[in-house]
Amino acid sequence: MLENQRRTIVTGALLLSNIMAGMDGTIVNTALPAITSDLHALQYMGWIVATFLLGMAVATPLWSKFGEHKGNKVAYICATTMFMVGAIFQGLAPNILWFIIARTVMGIGAGGMNTIPFIVFAEIYENLRKRAEVLGISSACFGTASIIGPLLGGWLVDTWSWHWVFYVNVPIAIIAITIIAIFYKNSGQQAAGKPVDYLGATLLVTSLTTILVAVQLIGSVSWLVVVALLAIGVALLCWMARIDSRAPDPIVPSRLFKNRELVIDFSLFVIIWGSFIAFITYIPMWAQGLLGLSALLGGMTQIPGAVTNFIGSELVPFLQDRWGKYWIVTCGAASIFIAFLGILIAGERAPFWLLLTMGAFEGMGVGLVFNILQISVQTDAELRDVPIATSMGYLLRILSQTLMAAAYGVILNNQLFKGVQHSHGITMTMLNKLSNAETADSLPKALVPTMRTILYNGYRDIVIAAIVLIVISLLIVIPLGWKHHLAAQQQQG
Repeated sequence: MLENQRRTIVTGALLLSNIMAGMDGTIVNTALPAITSDLHALQYMGWIVATFLLGMAVATPLWSKFGEHKGNKVAYICATTMFMVGAIFQGLAPNILWFIIARTVMGIGAGGMNTIPFIVFAEIYENLRKRAEVLGISSACFGTASIIGPLLGGWLVDTWSWHWVFYVNVPIAIIAITIIAIFYKNSGQQAAGKPVDYLGATLLVTSLTTILVAVQLIGSVSWLVVVALLAIGVALLCWMARIDSRAPDPIVPSRLFKNRELVIDFSLFVIIWGSFIAFITYIPMWAQGLLGLSALLGGMTQIPGAVTNFIGSELVPFLQDRWGKYWIVTCGAASIFIAFLGILIAGERAPFWLLLTMGAFEGMGVGLVFNILQISVQTDAELRDVPIATSMGYLLRILSQTLMAAAYGVILNNQLFKGVQHSHGITMTMLNKLSNAETADSLPKALVPTMRTILYNGYRDIVIAAIVLIVISLLIVIPLGWKHHLAAQQQQG
């Protein structure tokens, strides 16, 4: 009984990480106008977002390896402390350079703070159904915090200042660290005695940094520079793979990618995350730019998805024994497909209620897919590889999100520039104003319909690209689901 209480308390502390992560993703966006104005840093807007993702991506696999050597308890406390320190120094930032460095530190901490809990859940919840329930609650905490974030951020900025957007993390982080320090006990399975693969770690960080910087520079520098950086990043990754093939304790064991089921899990994570990120990024902008709604109503398009995301996650424990992994992923991907297809069919005049309805389909799909694939990554990996497989799944989602966010930006800009070139009197500045309800009223009324058509063409192409990705995932998963279904029937027969 005492052990169950301890496990519940530890779980509650780890869920605080999801709350901090969910809030940070949206609360900072609310404060960005005030931050860039105060620090005179409008031109650095992209880097404020990119450096956080960069720090999180390159650090994620290193935190899991650190946990293997020093214990997940120490890893979580160090990562969350780093997240908290980064938050404090962002609030104290007197200039944009200080702010960006602190944001990078916070991102590095977030890489461990967000991924270590999933490793610990796999350790303390051996029952897969119970683990799925906890993952559902974790998803709900993240989604709820994402909804609260903009409201809390707006209130903090209006009542005090943007600095408090970062200070609000401090008491939550202190509570989580204190509880884990007191109540969590390491499993005792550390990789003590094995030499640390420092060269592999250096190559991994350098290669990922190079690739992510190349992605962030798409559209702002020559394609030759982008291609060169990508080529260097890939070459460094290949070098790392060669080094790790001989290392006693490699940062990323090559055996992970010889595990067919695990590779399928990773691939589905990459493809589906690359697709659904378009919905949560551009549908709020669709509501504001095409329907002329406020930022608050644009943000509300994400609320139905947050609710159904939780429902989908909670359904997985009841469905996994009856349907199996691939049919659950099929249903989830199909639900996301319906969300995009419904908006594409409705076209430029898609009403607000339809965006809300399609948001519900998107959330249900993501809830189903995330929960079952997260469990599958941990069960398909060898026991010794559960930590690194968990962090790799997280890393691949971040990389997919970053890469496709850049790709969608290029798709949108292509249509916007094309629209400006073929129209008279419309500029990019005017199109920027159209996406903000507060500034849209100052635009010439006669040009607004044409501007909305230009904006719609960009959003439409993004939706089409997202549909292509989700169709690819369905083409992968449906035959696998059918194959497993036939195999199960033969065993029963």
